[in-house]
This record gives sequence, C-alpha cells and structure tokens, in this order.
Amino acid sequence: MKFLFRLSFVVLCVFFYQCDDAPKKKEISKKENLKSEKIIEKDTIAIDEEKKWNTINSSNTEDFLLAYGKENPETKVIIKTKFGNMKIRLFEDVPAHRASFIYLTKNEYFNTTVIYRVAKNFVIQGGNSDNYLTVEQRTKHGNYLIKPEFKKHRIHKYGSLAAAREWDNNPNKLSNPFEFYVVQNKKGAPHLDNQHTVFGEVLEGFDTMTKISKVEVGADDWPMNEIPITVEILE
Repeated sequence: MKFLFRLSFVVLCVFFYQCDDAPKKKEISKKENLKSEKIIEKDTIAIDEEKKWNTINSSNTEDFLLAYGKENPETKVIIKTKFGNMKIRLFEDVPAHRASFIYLTKNEYFNTTVIYRVAKNFVIQGGNSDNYLTVEQRTKHGNYLIKPEFKKHRIHKYGSLAAAREWDNNPNKLSNPFEFYVVQNKKGAPHLDNQHTVFGEVLEGFDTMTKISKVEVGADDWPMNEIPITVEILE
C-alpha cells in the first residue's frame, strides 16, 4: 500500500513539473523569437542604410558628395570630341560640384551625351542628348540638384567650366549637375557671375573650342550634326 502511494506521488510530481515547465519553454521560445526578430530588423536597417548610400539622391546630395569627394580627389579630366579634346581642371574650392563631376564621369554618364548647344560667341554646352540612355542614367543617379558654390575669384572668363541650371522656379540657383558649359567668348561672360557656379577651367584644347564654335546650328543653337562626347579621368 505504501509502495502504491509513493508511486502515485511520484507520478503526480512529474505531471505537475511538466505542466509547470511548459509555459517556461513557451516563454523561452517566445524570447528567442523576439531576439531573432530583432536581429532580422537590425540586418534590414543595415541593408537599407547601405542602399541609401549606394547612389546619390535628392535627400543625401550634400553629404554624399562631400564624402565621395574625400575618397575621390581627382581634379583633371579630358572631354573628347570628334573635333579634338579639351583638358579640364576642376577646382577644389567648389567641393560638391567637383565631386559630382568626378562621380558622373566615373559612372560614364557623360558618355551617353552630346554637345547640344553652341551659342555663337558665347558658350558651348554639353551633358544632354535625345538618347533614352541619358534619361535612364539621370534617373539611375537620382536627378539631384546641387546648392550653388559661388566664389568671388571663380568668374566666367574665357575657358571657364560652369554648371547649367534652370532659371524659372529656381530661386536658390540650384545647379543641374548633368549639364555643363564652357565659355568660348574671349571677353568672358561676366553677367553670369553669381548666377551659375564656375567649377573648372580649360587647360588645353582651346583650338577644339574654336572648331566647335564654328559648327552649323539649328533651333535652340543645337548643332545640325551631332557632337558626341566622352569624359575620362586623367588624375
């Protein structure tokens, strides 16, 4: 009788222990799931953060360009055309514009574009085209705008490289980083000072500028025959 009583007692203890342990196991399992969810959430945030900096966009423009500029300090590029080449120096004291031009050059954006405007005795303008690849590239790179970086000593002299921009509905004079122009009037274009950011100058290739300035143009000063360009980093 005592033996049966003890056996029953042991069985009851085991039963109550298992019942008591089940919620604990569930609780531990729930904690592990929560921990797992936190790890997944953390990884997702890290991936989103990485994607955020994969390319430039309208919300990270300034920070991206300044960071990119530190990692990519090049200041010499060459613009190649069928009329010859122009060697360009980019100014370091306009860091966002310099970094943007280097960024787009390294991503081969300009290689889908043309010299699309030749305003006689004024400027030669490039960085756009009718090619759908140009639009595709702009979309890929965020269609961002750059705050002006006006400098008193960076004026529109002969051979200056400057950023194009919209004049309408653009009170902050934000630059279009995809389009640029070179001043080909030997007297310069002083009326554009503090209106467009000058971020470089022609070092070599003034004869190329002269040849391009003489091409036949149609409506909106667009050359009758396309002038494709490629831009490459020199140093």
